[in-house]
Amino acid sequence: MAIGLIIIGDEILSGKRTDQHFPKVVSMLKARGLQLSWAEYVGDEPARLVALLKRSFASGDIVFSFGGIGATPDDHTRQAAADALGLPLVLHPQGKVNIQQRITEMGAEAGVPADLNSPENLHRLKMAEFVEGAELIPNPYNKIAGFAVREHYFVPGFPVMSWPMIEWVLDTHYSHLFNQVPHAEHALLVYETAESLLTPLMVRLEAEFPLIKVFSLPSVGDAQTRRHIELGVKGEPAQAAAAFADMRAALDALQAEYTTI
Repeated sequence: MAIGLIIIGDEILSGKRTDQHFPKVVSMLKARGLQLSWAEYVGDEPARLVALLKRSFASGDIVFSFGGIGATPDDHTRQAAADALGLPLVLHPQGKVNIQQRITEMGAEAGVPADLNSPENLHRLKMAEFVEGAELIPNPYNKIAGFAVREHYFVPGFPVMSWPMIEWVLDTHYSHLFNQVPHAEHALLVYETAESLLTPLMVRLEAEFPLIKVFSLPSVGDAQTRRHIELGVKGEPAQAAAAFADMRAALDALQAEYTTI
């Protein structure tokens, strides 16, 4: 089953904020023997967000979505998910309780009794309006939950909240997938060699070792490093080891200069 990532927010696309979620999700998945298959960035544009979610719901993938589940005018993710599925938004009973508990706690901390029926606090309940049938994702930071529907997991954009929430989802719902696919990776640096000269080798290795992928990352070099290509194989451990040995032998035959990394 593939795993996808959606990162939402005009502030990311405008450069006002730098995305931190992509590398963190990759790291969380890698620690569990899982791998990200795709990622998409999208702004706070409802129609575009609905179209993206329609595609991702139809894919059957596990999808983590960051951002846009607050209660301000630019938070469209909850409604977009509902529209993509053709379902209504409904106030989740436990989600409502969680928010009210948080409001009460904040009042106690400030020494002011909380009025749960004030316009401001009633508006906060919108953060508990989720797609009909959605389940809650607990938020250990402030109790204001995210939501899950059809293997899509919607969390806030704030890392301090969202990262523990995603880890909870992985460990609670997908531990049976952890470390199920053995994986190994081997690489070397090939110096001053044209990538076109190495392409036939890469094609042959993938044909002869169907459980691996070959990767090639050219670099023009800099003051410290000569022009080189990071060339490697990744995949099923036994085939990866055999393919890497084959790769080194082929490079020796080409009299290419390389160092293993």
